[in-house]
Amino acid sequence: MPDTSLPIRTRLRNSASASLLTLFATGAVLAGCSGGDFGRTRQDFLNDDMHRWMGIEATGSLGLPSSQFQLTDIERRLRDLAYPLIEPPHSRPAWKSVFGDYQPLPSPWRQRVVFDRTAYGRLLIDEPHRSHASRYAQLIDDVRDDLTRFEPFYATAIQVLDLDRKRNTSLAHVSQLSPREHADAVARMEENTLIVQWVQQCLERRISSYRWALERLVIQAPDNMAPHADRLIGELAAQAAHPPVLGQPVVAPALTTRG
Repeated sequence: MPDTSLPIRTRLRNSASASLLTLFATGAVLAGCSGGDFGRTRQDFLNDDMHRWMGIEATGSLGLPSSQFQLTDIERRLRDLAYPLIEPPHSRPAWKSVFGDYQPLPSPWRQRVVFDRTAYGRLLIDEPHRSHASRYAQLIDDVRDDLTRFEPFYATAIQVLDLDRKRNTSLAHVSQLSPREHADAVARMEENTLIVQWVQQCLERRISSYRWALERLVIQAPDNMAPHADRLIGELAAQAAHPPVLGQPVVAPALTTRG
């Protein structure tokens, strides 16, 4: 009697294999959609006002109202350029690019926010690496990225704050200005100023973190790359100490540090 079960088993195996391949392909597509290249958020997940929350967070952390005005193009650019400078450096491991790598951050004026200058260095040193040289390379890349971001951010900040000064002068000359319009204009100017201050404080924190990390690398794994890293950190510190523009302080700096 001929064996008729073999084709059935074959079809079942083929069907199971096809299902597994389909599942694998679907997973790969979903993973590719969730995270962008090199851990960056994919462009199709971005929207024009994705950083609008920064102004709301800055004023809200001080008990101040936020503005209901729409963001201008240059105000939007200010927020877009500010986010990479307030996000802690090297804070997103590669796996987060799949499950979501973007989140709002608390402003430095939140009372319970305590800056830990050792966090960056401990993450850098404790992460598995093939060689100690890669730790130095990561530190150098992070500092160089901040140097690259510095000028575009402050060039935009100069324009925004200059326009806000003109806006402030115009308030006295606008006919039939409602209390709500006046409040929204003032709130937007406060938001913009606080975002500039937020970046200024984060730059100070980053420099402190970079120096702590370099000091630990030097004693744990001395390398000739250390002087280069030190020069870059010094260059960033010099630029941060003399920024092209200083936002008029709405409040005193909040720089609580541990470590």
